Amino acid sequence: MMKTDVLSGFDKVLVCTNYKYKGKKIYNLPYDLSDESLEPIYEEFTGWSEDLRNLKSIDELPESLNDYINFLEKELNIPIVIVSVGPDRKETLFR
Repeated sequence: MMKTDVLSGFDKVLVCTNYKYKGKKIYNLPYDLSDESLEPIYEEFTGWSEDLRNLKSIDELPESLNDYINFLEKELNIPIVIVSVGPDRKETLFR
C-alpha cells in the first residue's frame, strides 16, 4: 500500500473563507439556513506535488506549502510551530 501526503498532488488548494448568502458576504453559516443559495467563497493556493514524507527540515517545504501555512497563521491569528508530514514521529517538522 502506497502512502501519500494528504494535500500533495493537487494543482490548487482551496480554503473557504466566507460565504455569499442572500446577496451578502457572511463569515459564519446561518443557524436558520434554508434552501436559499449559499455560495462558498474560496482563497486559492498553488498546490504542491513533492513527497513531503522524506523531508528532514522545515526549510525543505515547497514554497507553495509555506504560502498556505502563512495564510493559515494570519487567518487563525496563531503561530503554526509544528508541521506533520507523516504519521511517524520523525516526520514532524518544527518551525
